[in-house]
Amino acid sequence: MPVGIFRVCLVVITAIVNHPLLFPKENGTVPENTEEIIRKMKEREESLRLEKLRLEQEIAHQEATQKTLEKAAEVVEESKEEKVRWDMWTALSMVIFLLIELWRQDFQEGIWQDTGGEEDDMAVLGKVFKGVAFPDKAVLASFYEKRILGTTGDMARMREMVEGFADDLLEALRSVCNRDADMEVEDCMGVGSMYENWRVRKPFVCDLIVPFAPPEPYCFRSQTWCSGDSFPPDEQGYGTIKVCRADEDVTGCICDKTKLGEDMLCLLHSQANTTRPSSEMEDLLCFKNTQYLDADQVMKWFQIAVTKAWNRISHKYEFDLSFSLLDSPGALKIKFRSGKSIAFNLTPVVQYENSDVYFISHFPRSGLAADLPSSTHWFLTFAVYERRFIQLVSKMLPANACHVSCLQILSFLHGKQCSLTGPSGLTNYHLKTVMLHLLQARPSQDWAPEKLEARLQDMLKFLEKCLHEKKLYHFFIGNRKVPAELGFPIIFQRAEPLNLFRPFVLHRDVYRKTVDTFHEMLRNMSALINEYTVHIPLAHTNGIHKESL
Repeated sequence: MPVGIFRVCLVVITAIVNHPLLFPKENGTVPENTEEIIRKMKEREESLRLEKLRLEQEIAHQEATQKTLEKAAEVVEESKEEKVRWDMWTALSMVIFLLIELWRQDFQEGIWQDTGGEEDDMAVLGKVFKGVAFPDKAVLASFYEKRILGTTGDMARMREMVEGFADDLLEALRSVCNRDADMEVEDCMGVGSMYENWRVRKPFVCDLIVPFAPPEPYCFRSQTWCSGDSFPPDEQGYGTIKVCRADEDVTGCICDKTKLGEDMLCLLHSQANTTRPSSEMEDLLCFKNTQYLDADQVMKWFQIAVTKAWNRISHKYEFDLSFSLLDSPGALKIKFRSGKSIAFNLTPVVQYENSDVYFISHFPRSGLAADLPSSTHWFLTFAVYERRFIQLVSKMLPANACHVSCLQILSFLHGKQCSLTGPSGLTNYHLKTVMLHLLQARPSQDWAPEKLEARLQDMLKFLEKCLHEKKLYHFFIGNRKVPAELGFPIIFQRAEPLNLFRPFVLHRDVYRKTVDTFHEMLRNMSALINEYTVHIPLAHTNGIHKESL
C-alpha cells in the first residue's frame, strides 16, 4: 500500500513540473498553435486521471486481499482451538463412559456391598460373611484334632517311601542315558503341601522336581519377563530357555539379536558357529528350527527315559509303575498287588542361574500354568523358597503356632465345597499365598495356638478382599520385604508385582463361579466342620468361652 501512494505522488509531481505554465515566457517560445497545445494537455490530463484510478483500484484490491488472508488465518486458528476442545471433550466423554460401564458391571454382580467403616482394615466384607455362624474355638480344635492332625504320620511315611524309590529310579535313568548326548539329570527335591506339612485331602500326592542340564559343551541361557526385555502381559511369570554352546557369548554380540543381511558377516562369530543343523538342536530338545528348549519335547524325552529306567529295575520291586494321567506327563502311580496305590509327580525343571528358582513346564493338578503362550515358554516356580520361608518364620512363632492349622482347615473346607458344587478358580496355591502374606503382615505373637479362630477369620477376610478387587499378588515377585536370609534373587524383588487373579479380570464367568463357590463355602462352613467334629458338651463349650473372656 505505501508503494502505491508513492507512485501516485510521483505522477502528480511529474505532471506539475512538466506543466507549460511553470516555464517563464522569456525562456521559451509560445507555440503558435494554441488549440493543439490545449488538446494535448487535456489528453495528458485524462491519461493521468485514468492512471490514478487504476492505481486506486489496485490499492483497494491489495487491501481486500490482505483482509481476506487475515480473516482466513483467524478462521484456521479458531478451527484448531475448536478441534483441540472437541478432542478433549471426546476423550473426557470416553473416560466417563468407561467408568460408568465398569461401575455398572460391578453393580450387576449384586454381591459386594459396602458394610460401613467398622470392618478390619485388611478386608471389605460382604453381607454374606456377616451372616455366617463361625465355629468357636472348641469346635475348631476338635475338628482339627479328629480330621487333620491324624494325617501327619501318614504323610511322613509316604514321603520316605516315595523319595527312596524316586532316587533309585533316577539312578537307573542316568545309567540308561547316553552321557555324551542326553540331558544330565540331578537329584530330585520335594516341594509343595506334602513337604510343608499342610496337605489334608486324600489321596496324598508327593510333588518332586528333577533339575536337568544339557550335555557338554552346551548350557542353558535363561530369559525372564523381568530381565529387561518386553514381554506381553499374558507372558508375565514366564521365561524362555535358550540352548547355547558354553563358549558362545550370546549377550555380548548383536548378531544373534539382529538380522545382519546376506552381504554382512559378524567378525566375532563365524557362520559355522551361528548356524547349526536343525537335527542337532532337535536332539537337544529344542523347538523346531530354533535354539529354545521345548517343554513338550522335554516331557516326551523324560517319559521315555523313565520307562527305560523302570524296565531296568522293575525286577527289584513287587509292584507296578505306570503313568497315571494323560494331561500330566510326570504323574506316576505305584500299584501294589494288594490293590493299594501311591501317586506322585516327577517333573523335570531347569534351574534359573545359580538360584533355587526353577523353570517348570506345568503344574500338576493346578491351573497356574494351564494356558502356556507356547511350548517354549516355561513357568517359574518359587516352591523351594516358599518352603524355606515357612520354615524360617516357624522358628520365630510361638510353640504349636496356628498358621499351618489355618491353612489346613481352609484347604479342607474349599476342597469339600468344590466336591459338592464343582471346581472353581481358586487353588491351594492361592490359599497358601494368602497365608504367606498374613505371616509377613502380622506379629509373631498373633499366631499363638489359642488364636486359631481369629487367624482363620483373617484369612477368610483377606481372601474375600482379594476376590473383590480381583488382585492377589504373588508373595515373592515384587516383594522387597523378603528376608535376606533366604538369598532370594534381587531381580524378582525389584520386578512389578504379579497378580495371580489376573485370569478373573479376563474371564468373568470363571470369576463369578469362584465367588459363588467361596460364599457357598462360608455358608456351609459350620455344617462341613460339624460333620467331622466329635460332639462337645454345651457346659464344656461355655466354660471355654468364660476362660477366653
